[in-house]
Amino acid sequence: MSTARPVVAELDAQTGKKTEKTIALPDVFTAPIRTDVIAVVHRDMAKNRRQAHGISPLVGIMYSAESWHSGRAVARIPRVNGGGTHRSGQAAFGNMTRGGHMYSPKTTYRRWHRRVSVNMRRYAIVSALAASAVPALVMARGHRIEKVPEVPLVLSAESAAKIKKTKDAIACLKAIGAYDDVERAAKSRQLRAGKGKLRNRRHTMRRGPLVIYNDNKSGLTHAFRNVPGVDLCKVTRLSILKLAPGAHVGRFIIWTADAFEALDKIYGTYETPRKGFELPRAKMANTDLARIMHSEAVKAVVKPARYGKHSYVRCNPLRNLRALAKLNPLAIAQRRSDILIQRMKAGLVKPAERKLKEQKEKKCCCKKARIQAKKAVRKEICAQHKKYVEALLA
Repeated sequence: MSTARPVVAELDAQTGKKTEKTIALPDVFTAPIRTDVIAVVHRDMAKNRRQAHGISPLVGIMYSAESWHSGRAVARIPRVNGGGTHRSGQAAFGNMTRGGHMYSPKTTYRRWHRRVSVNMRRYAIVSALAASAVPALVMARGHRIEKVPEVPLVLSAESAAKIKKTKDAIACLKAIGAYDDVERAAKSRQLRAGKGKLRNRRHTMRRGPLVIYNDNKSGLTHAFRNVPGVDLCKVTRLSILKLAPGAHVGRFIIWTADAFEALDKIYGTYETPRKGFELPRAKMANTDLARIMHSEAVKAVVKPARYGKHSYVRCNPLRNLRALAKLNPLAIAQRRSDILIQRMKAGLVKPAERKLKEQKEKKCCCKKARIQAKKAVRKEICAQHKKYVEALLA
């Protein structure tokens, strides 16, 4: 991504036209997109919004019931006391009885929340940001960005600061071509199916653009908050719940220039990583496998592909020794021993015992010859020594 498009154009919020300024693409957008990490972090963080709820521990057991014990030809489950009504004598308390307690009821002291490590949250946010810069993933999520000039979409900070009212925000969205996505979200509003209608969440609606800003003092937050489907978030408080709703990557994001430039300071770069967190790197710098395999450098090393059918001759192992050796590795040794026995019977090879005797005799002869040679050498040395001594004495 960074090598293909190292800079991003800045747009004017009022006119929707490109300004002269360009912004370098932060290293966050070149991180690998890990949908598995995003799914795990989103699942655990979504649980932290829940409030503890459960049923009373007395539900289903507030009866004056007592077991009749054995001897009355009925089950020993507790039964309601009294008489004169249908309820008297009926079973109570058990989870299989009418009006009894439920099995394994939900309690307020269960583990409602989950703890997510800081690095995992950062990894998920970085992956979600990288996915938001891929137009194919943004469109696959359902956003209408056909008229948007560029993704990621960056507005100049000066023009964004002039947006004070909702009508200004709508005019800005129309100018940059993002209003189609807002209309899509507004039309999707409908009644929720199920009991959520009774629990203060009566309607459902699709998500529209996410506006990320950096300056709290601008009127941007008041202008966009009433537009249907539009969410707002400060760049220092990014959450995976807004960047990837439902754990689906590719949220359409509208950036202000100051927020876009702040990403390198917040998450660091590959050259100057942030303290305690290093941007994840992809295992493959170039994922175009077809291009790698067909490159000249690889072709020069790899053997050329062989085309055509490979014919295999099936040999009979009873006639072919190699085929027999594949099935039975001991076959060669057995065949050699059979040939040796045949040659010994024919007198071409001496028996093994006779061979051993001859070898021993040869060894003995050699040993005797060596001893005799040593003795002869010693005699010659002694004779020479004698002559030398006699010459000195004379």
